[in-house]
Amino acid sequence: MSDFLKINRNNQILEITLDRPKANALDAAASREMGQLFAEFRDDPNLRVAILTGAGEKFFSAGWDLNAVAAAQEYSEDFGEGGFGGFPSMTDLLKPVICAVNGMAIGAGFEMLTRADFIITAEHAQFWMPEALLGIAPDVGTIMLPKLLPRQKALEILMTGRKFSAQDLATLGLVNEVVSKDQLMERARLFAKDLLRAAPLTLAAIKEALHMTEKLTFDESYAALHSRNWPAFKKMLESSDAQEGAKAFLEKREPNWKGE
Repeated sequence: MSDFLKINRNNQILEITLDRPKANALDAAASREMGQLFAEFRDDPNLRVAILTGAGEKFFSAGWDLNAVAAAQEYSEDFGEGGFGGFPSMTDLLKPVICAVNGMAIGAGFEMLTRADFIITAEHAQFWMPEALLGIAPDVGTIMLPKLLPRQKALEILMTGRKFSAQDLATLGLVNEVVSKDQLMERARLFAKDLLRAAPLTLAAIKEALHMTEKLTFDESYAALHSRNWPAFKKMLESSDAQEGAKAFLEKREPNWKGE
């Protein structure tokens, strides 16, 4: 693993710091390495939540490395199993991913956030997608923003190249919390610890259901859910943790999750 990915295992929390000067931009090879790291996180039973942030206070990520473009690396390169940034298209990653945005999120660096499970951002961070001004269209952003926002606001972000503040995105409902830069990682860790209180199989089942129902109507989703054909959802329902939660509530104690 290259040294541009700084790793800290904080008990059950995996903290990943993207440190790729000057702007934390990624080329295809760097993205594939991030995909390998998120696959290891996915497969490690001792890790339950990931926090992704950037080094310093200026850039979370400037997205696609334009030096790679200048060297004839195409925008449609193989970015690895998780897509650009390592996790956005990894649909079998059924653990929460928190993005702690420490600075500017530009282009594909912004697009990555549309696939995060939670976003904590420093109040000074800025967000924009300049692709339309560069002669290309954002791929993940064009798919995701109209799903997350009213059509007009999604198109404003996609078509104008305007910069948006952390508070702008909070108003639009795209981020969970806006905090001071000094509190960013502390708040992200506290958010992660809140997630650790939940049953791990339940969190996996929720993410699985989210992925499985994206293209279904409510009736189709409800029928599919009750067919018990979703592996993570079925495992949750048949687990000892499903009884442990009720017992702990009745006994007025914290549950002892075993993940089985």
